[in-house]
Parts: sequence; C-alpha cells; structure tokens
Amino acid sequence: MTDRAGRVDVHQHIVPSFYRDLLTKAGVAEAGGRALPEWSPQAALELMDLLGTSTAIVSVSTPGTGFLTDPGEAADLARRLNDFSASLAADHAGRFGYFATLPMPDAAASAAEARRALEELGADGVTLLANNQGAYLGAGAQDALWRVLDERGALVFVHPAELPAPAVEGIPPFAADFLLDTTRAAYLLVRNGITRTYPNIRFILSHAGGFVPYASHRMAVAIASDTGRSPLDVLDDFRAFYFDTALSSSPAALPTLLAFARPGHVLFGSDWPFAPTPAGQYFAGGLDTGVDPHVLQAVNRGNAEALFPRLAATLAPTPTRRIPTRLRHAAQRAAARLVFKLVQPGID
Repeated sequence: MTDRAGRVDVHQHIVPSFYRDLLTKAGVAEAGGRALPEWSPQAALELMDLLGTSTAIVSVSTPGTGFLTDPGEAADLARRLNDFSASLAADHAGRFGYFATLPMPDAAASAAEARRALEELGADGVTLLANNQGAYLGAGAQDALWRVLDERGALVFVHPAELPAPAVEGIPPFAADFLLDTTRAAYLLVRNGITRTYPNIRFILSHAGGFVPYASHRMAVAIASDTGRSPLDVLDDFRAFYFDTALSSSPAALPTLLAFARPGHVLFGSDWPFAPTPAGQYFAGGLDTGVDPHVLQAVNRGNAEALFPRLAATLAPTPTRRIPTRLRHAAQRAAARLVFKLVQPGID
C-alpha cells in the first residue's frame, strides 16, 4: 500500500469539542462501551497519512442527537454539527467530506435537515443510526425522510447504535451488539420494501453489514416465508447495499463479504477514532495483504469514486511530508502487515 493509492475512508468519525461537552453534561461518557475518544482535525489527518488515506467522509457516531429528549434541541444540535462538518470540509479542501447528522426519530425534522445539508451545505450524504431511541430504520413512519432522500439520490451511511435493551455484562456493545443492530435495520429495510420503494437511495452498511453477508440466505428464507416474495429477489435486495470494511478485513470476514457483495459495493472504512490507530493499522494491513491488487484498488478508491463523483473529477490529494515522516509511515505499515500475518490462526 502506498500513498498514491489514495484510500477513501467512508467510515471515520468526528467528536467536536462542543458535542463532547454536551454529551458530558448529559452524563454520556462512552459510546458502544468505549470511552469517548479524543479528536481533532490534525489527529485525523495524521491517521489518514499513516493509512495512506487521501479523503475521509466523516460522520457523527452514536448517540448522534438521540441523547436529547427535546425534538427542538435535537434539531438544533444536528444543524450545529452539520455546519461544523461543512466548515471542516471547506478548511481542508479535498481531505474531508461528510455525512450529515439528522435528528431522528423525528422523520419530518430529519427530512428538513437532510434537504438543507444536501442542497445548501454540500453534504456527501446523511448518517442514520440503525435504531433511534428504539425505532429502527425501515420500521414505519419514516416516508417523509425516504422521499426527500430518494428524490436527491442520496447516500445513507447506516451506523449502529446501542441496542434498545440492556447490555450483557462482559460483552461491550461494540463487539457484538453493534453488528446485530446494523443487521436488524438492514432486515427491516428489505423486509418492508424500503429499498424497492425508494430505489434511488444508496445505503452503506457499517462494519461489513454486521451479520448480513454471513446470514443473508437464512434471512432471505425468513422474509420470503413472511411476505411471499422470492428468496432470490430478497437476496438481490440485500446485495444492493454497499458495505464498508471497518474492523472487518480479517481472513474470516473479508472473503465472505467479497463473495456476497455486488462488484463495486465494498468501500474502505477505518472507524477512527472509536477504533484506535493500532486497530486501524491492523485491519488495513489485512486488506492490503489479503486481496487481489485490482480488487484492492477498487475497495480503496475506485468504488468510492463511483459513489462520490467529485472524487473522480479531482486528483487524489497527496499530503506533502518530509522524507523521514514518509519512511516512518512506510515502516509502520509494513510492521502492521507483519503483525496481522503473525496473529492469524494456523491450520490444524
């Protein structure tokens, strides 16, 4: 992997200081069982340079605006976060894009903010949590939002949230519950016909779609039995999703994802800073060492260029760094690939 490959990271998060302060005031100190990480634009750029990432499409992770019970306050926070994200992208031209935050589960307010972010602020798409205060995507009463997104051919980045149930002691939500949360949303989006009713929306599922690739046939049979549809049609709907590789480019998960997803539907993701830098290096190393070069180029950048035409229209930004820094990053990437190989289980 070289800097010239110009990865596009579609799963990177921001934690602005004003947002952290609001979370702290509300007693929210963690997300998914992990402490809220430190974040700054400079730290993000350093991570991107280390992984060979040219552009990151950033988003706000769980809880988004969902920790606020007043709908007006949630809508105000979404606007503030989106204004911040737009300024971040403008201040670092070519390095950052963003998915807009929406104040779900208020579908009407979310539709209004999606319209503003996409049309006035130039957002690359929107972020939707798989469930919002227990209301799952695709479960109903969301058509006002789907119509706005469909009319604009919007990209929707689906990110997991805390399950609407107590966590199990000893199992941090990010380790297992997040995967189920994404899978639940994907199931309902397909089962309730959202992906067919609004075909212009492109959905990106975080973390390789949770359990979707692995359990797709099992879920297709269940939906077919429930709705009378053909299992093949249901599988087609599941394969219409896009998927990112965040925390998922292991020798167990990645082949399943690549075997299931349609060509062009797998995108690079890091999940930084909620996934710390060593985790990002580990899984980026797995992608670099476990994939055919042509597929690797597509996952790193080519597939994203098809989704984000503005990226294809401009040369991938190449950060200017001193030779010692470039050499250090190259050595760190080589070490990460070696570590990835060393920790893989042997063949018994």
